[in-house]
Amino acid sequence: MTRRQKVWLGIGVWLAGTVLLYVLLGSNGKNPNYPPQDEFKLHNYVNLGLMSINQAVIYLFMAGILTCTTMIYVARRMQQRPNRVQTLVELIYQGLQNNIVGTSMERRMAARWFPFVATLALFIFFSNLVGFIPLPTNTSEYINIFGLHIPPFSLYAATANLSIPLVLALVVFFSYTTEGIRAKGPIGYLKGLIPTGVHGPMAVFIFALEVLSNLMRILSLSIRLFANILAGHLIILFMAGALAVVLGIAAIGWFTLPFGVVIFVFEVGLVAALQGFIFATLTAIYLGGAVAETH
Repeated sequence: MTRRQKVWLGIGVWLAGTVLLYVLLGSNGKNPNYPPQDEFKLHNYVNLGLMSINQAVIYLFMAGILTCTTMIYVARRMQQRPNRVQTLVELIYQGLQNNIVGTSMERRMAARWFPFVATLALFIFFSNLVGFIPLPTNTSEYINIFGLHIPPFSLYAATANLSIPLVLALVVFFSYTTEGIRAKGPIGYLKGLIPTGVHGPMAVFIFALEVLSNLMRILSLSIRLFANILAGHLIILFMAGALAVVLGIAAIGWFTLPFGVVIFVFEVGLVAALQGFIFATLTAIYLGGAVAETH
C-alpha cells in the first residue's frame, strides 16, 4: 500500500468513524453544566491565605527547577568537543547573546544583563512547556481509584494565569526603569522621554504619551504572553473533546481529535519557545532604550 493510499484510508476511517458514532449515539443536547473555563481556575492545595499553594505555584516551582537543573547539568558537562546537547545549548546561547541582547545594548551592558534576559527566556519556555504535559491538577473534580480521590489529568500553564505574566512584566518594567535612572539620573531619564527638538506645549503632550506608553508596556508584555498561552490551551481543550461535551454530540469528539493533535504539536513545537523569545527580545529592547542617548 502506497503512502497516498494510507492517507486516504486514514481519512476514510476518520470520516466513517464520525458518521458511525453519530448514528449510534446521536445527540444528548447541549450540556450547560460543563464550563470549560473552570479548567483554568486556581484551587488551593494548601490554604495559607496570601501564601496559599495552588496549581500555579506548583507549575512555577516545576519551571524554576527545570530551568536551574537543566542549566547546571549542561554547565557541568561542557566538553572541548561538544556533543549534540551541548551544541544545541551553544546555539541557543549564541542566539540569545548575539541576536537579542547584543543587538539592543552596548557590550558592557549586554554582559551585565545577559544572565537576566536569558534566564527570563528559558524560564518562560520551560513554564510554557510544562503546561503541555497532562498532570493531575484539576481539583474541581476527583476520580475514585481504590478509595483514593485523585484529581483528573488536565493541561494547565502558570503563564495562562494573568498574574504570572503580570509579575514578570513588572520585574522587567522596574529593571529597565532602574537602569535608565542609574545611567542618566532621575531628571535625565525623564528628559530622555521627550524627543530632541520638541519644545513648549508639545513637549508636555509628548512626555505624557511616553509615560503612558511605558506603563502600557506592562500590559502588552503580560497580556501577549497570557493570551497566547490561554488561547492555545483552550483550543486544544475544545478540539480534544470539550466541544463534544458542551454540545452533547460524541461524534464531534472523534471528528475534532486530529485537529487537537495538530494544534498540540504546533503549540509545543513553536508557541512555547516563541513566546519566551518574544518576551526576552522586548525586555532587551526596553533595557537598551532606557540608556540610549537619543530617543
